[in-house]
Amino acid sequence: MAWEDYDVMNSRVSKLTLGVKGTLHGKGNERIPSDDMGCDSHSLILGGADTTTVTLTWALCLLLNNRETLVKVQEELDLHVSGDRQVKESDVKNLVYLQAVLKETMRLYPAGPLSAPHESIEDCTVAGYHVPAGTQLLFNLSKLHRDPHVWVDPNEFRPERFLTTHLDVDVRGQHFELIPFGSGRRVCPGISFAQQVMHLTLATFLHAFEITTSSDEPVDMTEKVGLTNLKATPFEVHLTPRLAIKAYA
Repeated sequence: MAWEDYDVMNSRVSKLTLGVKGTLHGKGNERIPSDDMGCDSHSLILGGADTTTVTLTWALCLLLNNRETLVKVQEELDLHVSGDRQVKESDVKNLVYLQAVLKETMRLYPAGPLSAPHESIEDCTVAGYHVPAGTQLLFNLSKLHRDPHVWVDPNEFRPERFLTTHLDVDVRGQHFELIPFGSGRRVCPGISFAQQVMHLTLATFLHAFEITTSSDEPVDMTEKVGLTNLKATPFEVHLTPRLAIKAYA
């Protein structure tokens, strides 16, 4: 993909966001035809559906294997969201521990363990290595995110690190130790969409239900090779409602 191609994509995402707002509110100059809105929305949803599903699957597995973390997430939800209603998008900003859980999930199990390929357009030298023109380069995000020089106990699930030692580390491509969405001009244009979906979905699910496994055995965390970081084996979860009945209406 050329730089210009990304600029076009990024521009269309921005126009889509403004266009949706203009169309919904019936004002402004940013209204866009419904066909264009449908096509662009379809592209965003298809591009984000698989990756967000994969991330949420790993998040649930990690929480089931770390019950004390699950309890903390639900305690935070109980503190900021009443038991007689569902989670709203406006609640997410207060759910800092849940945000840390998703960051830690994306660190340990990035939806795309290898970055999109890049190709050098001319000969260059990187860290003392000669890179000929036409060389394709992929980043091993799984390895990068578990670098022991950056992360203490890199293979351990510790969301608290994003509330203490790595408080300022974000996933939007500005901190190269954590780039599940990529970085630079080729960063995933659907970051905001994915973040909104993942935070709201996980918060709503954990607020509404107690989750347990069908056995006392830890959830199998074996990965499977694919375009995305798939879980090798399915897992069974038992759900128990934890809210007032009217909250489910």
